[in-house]
Amino acid sequence: MYILTNGQIIMEEQILKSHAVVIENDRIQAIIPEGSIAMYSGYSIIDAQGGYISPGFVDIHSDYIEGIISPRPTCLMDFNMGIREAERILVSHGITTMFHSLSIYKDDGFSHKPIRNPENVNRLIDAINETHTSEHLIRNRMHARFEIDNIQEVTRFIQNIEEEKVHLISFMDHTPGQGQYRDLEIYRKTLQGFNELSDEEVDALIASNMKTEKITLEQIKEIAQIALDNNIAIASHDDDDIQKLSLVKSYGTTISEFPTTIEVARKAKEMGLWTIAGAPNVLLGGSHSGNLSAAEAIEESTIDILCSDYYPAALLHSIFKLSETYGQDLHEMFQLVTLNPAKAVQMDGDIGSIKEGKKADIIIIKRMDDGFPMVTTSIVDGKLITRTVYRVTENKGSSLIPEALHS
Repeated sequence: MYILTNGQIIMEEQILKSHAVVIENDRIQAIIPEGSIAMYSGYSIIDAQGGYISPGFVDIHSDYIEGIISPRPTCLMDFNMGIREAERILVSHGITTMFHSLSIYKDDGFSHKPIRNPENVNRLIDAINETHTSEHLIRNRMHARFEIDNIQEVTRFIQNIEEEKVHLISFMDHTPGQGQYRDLEIYRKTLQGFNELSDEEVDALIASNMKTEKITLEQIKEIAQIALDNNIAIASHDDDDIQKLSLVKSYGTTISEFPTTIEVARKAKEMGLWTIAGAPNVLLGGSHSGNLSAAEAIEESTIDILCSDYYPAALLHSIFKLSETYGQDLHEMFQLVTLNPAKAVQMDGDIGSIKEGKKADIIIIKRMDDGFPMVTTSIVDGKLITRTVYRVTENKGSSLIPEALHS
């Protein structure tokens, strides 16, 4: 049982001061005035030291786990070890719910890491599923990203949905000339970045990939309906055309991931879709592939959710950068990484905000002397997971090097 006090509480409606959060078992029992703390006995007091008491971050799109398990193109680490190491890193960045985004690719000429081999993807899906009934730190969930030319994996994809091993699905089409790679020159450079190919070899590969066979729209709709029947949200990926938005919404899509232009993002919002951009996009000042600027889209109120994509630290730092560099309301920026993503994946009944009766997934954020925000405390399911204490060397003139070594 804990009481979190002396902080600025990120509530659904406002940033609340001079109040404390009472946690009992796995739930938030109450939000009380700080003057009422004395009425509660037997609780451990956690001093936020003036920092922000925030809901844990909900990250619904990140392939970070791939880099942990396959840190080099030919290396494949133990899957369970990789999940444990990833959890420790993710929670240090305030992520208490992670939708590990695994790509179910067909070979398309890119030198994908071995973790993207279908057999390894399914091994990892099973390993993530096993965390639900074994020791773990955060809420691990599965976001299956299905490439629509991967016809041979359809049956197993459906099986994982029906066995409740998947919690969010998206359909991807990385065919050159559309979506993320609508600019063929960017696609060409990406290919050459993965492979040492001649211009002639790249031309042949592009031509081949543009002709690849894909699952039909009817098959996509059938898979989508199975997901909907299992209360799984559906996302589209790299929406690059307003007409595509109508198409994806027709089979139950509620999330538009990474709309490529401001016009598409604006239309997705008008159509009632949740819109997602990558937090690294904010930190970098724009898209690495020449697409939508997340900061500009947020300024136009056309982005609802930020995800870490491939860089977990980006969630925390992007919301403060949006506030301080772009003048956005900090409270609203917190919603991009807490309540909004929880709503998009239908988990807001339990997580995503600090509210009586909800799960106690809470982090404390402190501003460092250099201005950077850092997570100093994390609580998941009412359990204290981490406490981090930053130190300052008091006597800056002292040396730990023995005097004899100076001469």
